[in-house]
Amino acid sequence: MKNQLIDVKITGFSKKGNGLGAYVNEFGKESAVEIPFAIPGDVVRARVRKWSSGTYLAVLEEVISPAPERIQPKCAHFSVCGGCRWQQLDYERQLANKEAGVKEVFKPVLSDDVDFRPAIPCNKVWGYRNKMEFSFSQDAAGKHYLGLVIDSTKGRVLDLKECHLVSSWYMDALRAIRQWWVESELAAFKPLSNTGALRTVTIREGERTGDRLVVLTVSGNPDYALEKQDIESFVAHLRDAIEPIDPNTQFSIFLRIQQVAKGMSTNFYEMLLYGTDHIREILNVTVDPADGPQELHFRISPTVFFQPNTTQAERLYSEALQLVGIPEGAVVYDLYCGTGTLGICVATRASQVVGIEVSPESSLDARTNAALNNLENVTIISGAVRHVLPQIIDEKAYPLPDVVMVDPPRPGLDKEAMSGLLALDAPRILYISCNPKTQAEDVAILIEHGYRIVVIQPIDQFAQTAHIENIVVLEKKR
Repeated sequence: MKNQLIDVKITGFSKKGNGLGAYVNEFGKESAVEIPFAIPGDVVRARVRKWSSGTYLAVLEEVISPAPERIQPKCAHFSVCGGCRWQQLDYERQLANKEAGVKEVFKPVLSDDVDFRPAIPCNKVWGYRNKMEFSFSQDAAGKHYLGLVIDSTKGRVLDLKECHLVSSWYMDALRAIRQWWVESELAAFKPLSNTGALRTVTIREGERTGDRLVVLTVSGNPDYALEKQDIESFVAHLRDAIEPIDPNTQFSIFLRIQQVAKGMSTNFYEMLLYGTDHIREILNVTVDPADGPQELHFRISPTVFFQPNTTQAERLYSEALQLVGIPEGAVVYDLYCGTGTLGICVATRASQVVGIEVSPESSLDARTNAALNNLENVTIISGAVRHVLPQIIDEKAYPLPDVVMVDPPRPGLDKEAMSGLLALDAPRILYISCNPKTQAEDVAILIEHGYRIVVIQPIDQFAQTAHIENIVVLEKKR
């Protein structure tokens, strides 16, 4: 079957947002086929690439008969670039599919008394991302590629000329870096041989402040270390390209060295090349409509996590905190607190906020952000939730919480973190997730231990993709 062309009627979406259909072979056996960039209603011609977990994975070659809902994609790279899956769908249909996906994974735990709300749409469906990472690559002939990974490939990189998910200055920066790369004669990093210097470039901005930042990540192999003139030239090219756009904005450039050794953990070393050591962002969040929005200020270090859609982050936090309800004078625990955003949002109503964060850089930013907003009732503990929670419970170091807020990584809560959360016996839990599937699995465990779902609220942060954020509020049955 490999490389065979097949015609498929698309009838649904996979969990990844790819088109799903069925193929019947010459023996009458029916098999599922998953095809990126195809949508329900399409009849397509696709080339089979491989068989995996009972499904053929295929590459779209031709749309024979388009679905009525199919529209013209905005980006010239669409169907090659792995960044967007759904530009060929109008946004209303995108949102409906995402909402249906959340409802599907929560089906095992839904009951008639659960308030499942319609998905909240993006305010902006283009130009909404405040951070993107791009990769360096070269082919056997030495041709340069700087951009995003090509869909359905093992790391092949598309030489990106446009991207409509970010501000236009990102492309200005990429053009300057590409020119510097060609002039420098440096090689892209090759992981299999541990050769070459250039790995990735990360670009981010503060949407409300205009601050801009570029991080060049290079190999830690000393045989491929950048020379002083390479670094100086990199800074000069970027400054010439970016600073004239708005001379009054803060612009920073970092070098990040990624040290990899077999059998050892990966280490990173950051060096400020130009500007300040962070960017700033402002969020306007409404915890209680009666109080109105509060303007909160945040420091963001070069590589820490911050919500990648500033406008939707404001809606996400406002909606989530209003749904859970933060009582005046409450004790609030903020697990996986990152740079402290959620905890800082509620600190003006709470008597005490306790945040736990495993990343030292994020923990430092969280403490700085609490001070930046003149909050003295926020405590940030550095460490993994699974280790810290049992310790503070045993030591009775802090009052037990009235509300626990969790916003874990995509895999959700590990067993130890879940045990610690259950031991807190909090009256209310706010669970925010970028992965509704693992969130639903965790919620099922919470239900088994005496919690019930009060409300489920999907909220889109990533238009043109299949990803969606989801809010769940739970309360303990008494």
